[in-house]
Amino acid sequence: MKKLKLKELESCLQQVDVFENPKLLLEQYPTRPHIAACMLYTIHNTFDDIENKIVADLGCGCGILSIGSAMLGAGLCIGFDIDANALEVFNRNAEEFDLTNVDMVQCNVCSLLDKMSKTFDTIIMNPPFGTKHNKGMDMAFLKTAVQMARIAVYSLHKTSTRQHIQKKADEWNIGMEVLAELKYDLPASYKFHKKKSVDIEVDFIRFSCENKKTDGGMT
Repeated sequence: MKKLKLKELESCLQQVDVFENPKLLLEQYPTRPHIAACMLYTIHNTFDDIENKIVADLGCGCGILSIGSAMLGAGLCIGFDIDANALEVFNRNAEEFDLTNVDMVQCNVCSLLDKMSKTFDTIIMNPPFGTKHNKGMDMAFLKTAVQMARIAVYSLHKTSTRQHIQKKADEWNIGMEVLAELKYDLPASYKFHKKKSVDIEVDFIRFSCENKKTDGGMT
């Protein structure tokens, strides 16, 4: 497989179709190609956690992180999402790029807790931030991801929640490293949005799961 440069990866991801009718309750905001490419390139080049690895993308939406992982040589990347419409777009995207190392599963991500322990090497996700009617959803995704990953979880979280997330990481006996502080450009996607876009301060975090104790004490 040809080694992609960062700009080449971003250029490819700009061709990925996004939500046609985003659902507010699912906090469906597309991950921007620039952010997705930078995340994936760091995971791939700095930590070697994509190539030939079994990867999961929780709350995958239209599949930009899954598709990028597949392009970077993942052994297999499986996207999980509750929304059938998003997965239809994801499937079209995967077919357009002619990718054979990517798959998708329709399910409630939180239902995977205790069912797929240590099934994947790497989890990559842009979870719901737990706003509006989804309070705590970000942590529910993270708890599930940490249980599913053998090596590491890479995730985006609001910078304002960093202290709370660090406390949880300590409780769960996993390492946590903020790799970058990002300005997440949230485009106006819903009728109630008054501004064309809003910048949210977001942390790109790596959670190391390799040395986690398997005592089941995650609360």
